[in-house]
Amino acid sequence: MFSALIIYWKRKLAEAVDPVVDSVANQSPSELASYLAGMQAKAFPDHSALELSDLEIPDSSIADTTTWTGARTLDQLVPFITKILPTLHRRLGQSSKANGAPTLLFLAGAALRVADVTRVLKDKKLRGDKGGDNKIGTAVGTPGRVGKLFCETDAFSVSQLTHIILDISYIDAKKRSLLDIPETRDEVFKTVLGAPQVLKAIKEGQIQVVLF
Repeated sequence: MFSALIIYWKRKLAEAVDPVVDSVANQSPSELASYLAGMQAKAFPDHSALELSDLEIPDSSIADTTTWTGARTLDQLVPFITKILPTLHRRLGQSSKANGAPTLLFLAGAALRVADVTRVLKDKKLRGDKGGDNKIGTAVGTPGRVGKLFCETDAFSVSQLTHIILDISYIDAKKRSLLDIPETRDEVFKTVLGAPQVLKAIKEGQIQVVLF
């Protein structure tokens, strides 16, 4: 009976602790391209295969982050950028050339998450001495807010934009990622990655998409 009780409590403890699941972001660029294409198809259910292919993110424009072995959590974001995205790291240490033309765009699923990411990206280890200039080198926002800036105003330019980071590893209280939530998924693909100027720059290799 005592051994049965031990087994019971071990089982309850196992159920209480979320299993450690590798983030989809750990995959190769070709696998991530397929993943994004699948999510994109959900955002455009009425599109034909040909129409979807015109909107797909090529694997050549997806950053290879497979060498990163650490956690994909905010406390590791600065080391992640420093090690895996050295070009971005270097650019963030330079003075921004224009207002409204960030080098990095970070998409997060909720306003509170945006605030947390913004604090992390102000780290001096990431931005260097010039990172505190008035002109903004990084922009953080929800897909809905960023999408409106791209599609409804001229406030956002992609002229200096080299990286778009999707906060894919963060899971909300309902166990959903940025692209699991229908509303944010639609906004990502329709108003941000699908914005004509953004999609053009991605396909031309000017912008890399990074899954964090």
